[in-house]
Amino acid sequence: MDANSNLPARRKLLGTMATAAGAVALGFGANATQAQPSPAGNAPEPEELFGPARLRDYKTRRSSSWDRTGANNDAVHVDPGKEAVILDVTGAGVVTHLWFTINSSDPMHLKNLVLRAWWDGETSPSIEAPIGDFFGLGLGDYYTYQSELLAVAPIKALNAYFKMPFGAAARLSVTNDGTIPTRALYFAVDYVTLPQLPGDLGRFHAQYRQAAPCKGWTDNWTNEYAPDIDDKKNLNGEGNYVFLEAAGKGHFVGVTHAVLQNQEQWFGEGDDMIFIDGDTAPTINGTGTEDYYNGAWDFGGAAFGYPHQGAPYMVNPEHIGGRYCLYRWHTESPITFEKSIRVTIEHGHANHRSDNFYSTAFWYQTEPHAPFPTLPAPADRVPRIFEVGGAGPATPPKS
Repeated sequence: MDANSNLPARRKLLGTMATAAGAVALGFGANATQAQPSPAGNAPEPEELFGPARLRDYKTRRSSSWDRTGANNDAVHVDPGKEAVILDVTGAGVVTHLWFTINSSDPMHLKNLVLRAWWDGETSPSIEAPIGDFFGLGLGDYYTYQSELLAVAPIKALNAYFKMPFGAAARLSVTNDGTIPTRALYFAVDYVTLPQLPGDLGRFHAQYRQAAPCKGWTDNWTNEYAPDIDDKKNLNGEGNYVFLEAAGKGHFVGVTHAVLQNQEQWFGEGDDMIFIDGDTAPTINGTGTEDYYNGAWDFGGAAFGYPHQGAPYMVNPEHIGGRYCLYRWHTESPITFEKSIRVTIEHGHANHRSDNFYSTAFWYQTEPHAPFPTLPAPADRVPRIFEVGGAGPATPPKS
């Protein structure tokens, strides 16, 4: 047989291998962590021996707010009602890192600036969240913390390390929904380009929700461990706060969650309940809010932050006006779904409490995605205390 007869097929194979090499370097594909056989044919060497040295075929790029004149005005101004486009590219690639820092006289700019992203020309954004909530600052306050996927560095430096693939196009923007101009929005979007993506990749999504307040089934209680409260049954998640409802095939990565207490005592007796692929009873059922966030015993009233879980912001816990910011990443085992997922948590045991919840859920899935809930009006996003009865004085302190 002529040695050149299979040349076109071999060239196609080599092209496919080159594309796969770039994707594997980013951690995509079934062989992303597969070790290569040793030359002698012995047992393969561990991939960690070679991983950092493996040569990459992707192209590294950045979209940032640098001053195009070469001077030092390295930010963009965002007037009320206006949008700043921070990335607009065509072709295949992966966003690998987001960085922002913001100079604004608006005390609620973390709630009023909205981050959005569209993949592959879709008309409905796959990311839509107030910028503070996306980065775990769900009460409009800055604080520093470090986790596997999000970090806030001194001072007021917002960082995200989710991998966000796109096959044909990517567009990211920040919109000012407030009434005060954002003086300076500094940003950097790091991404890579590839000839094409593997075919088995979901698209990254982030969705904001809130309930202010989460209305409990009773406002007539003084002790959350009294029998009429503690013995209440909830087997189907009725009345739970919903982090996420999605349709399609994908996996849930995690959540940022902020709480403002409207009532006294511990807010977190609520169990997480996750319903997968139409199950009417929880497919996954937890044992308490602090347990879902991989803490214990009311967190002991102490803030903490680790790679996978944390409550890095805690002010006046277990009292009216108490403020918590929490996160949980399921990167050790993302929660998969074939048709649908509904991620929920109780607000108090069996939903007896009426505190304020604000959250952003993060997941990957096939497109198209289900419609997102309408983003609440800017004034409604601002955390404030509500008089809701239950444990506490008749007139709560001003927030």
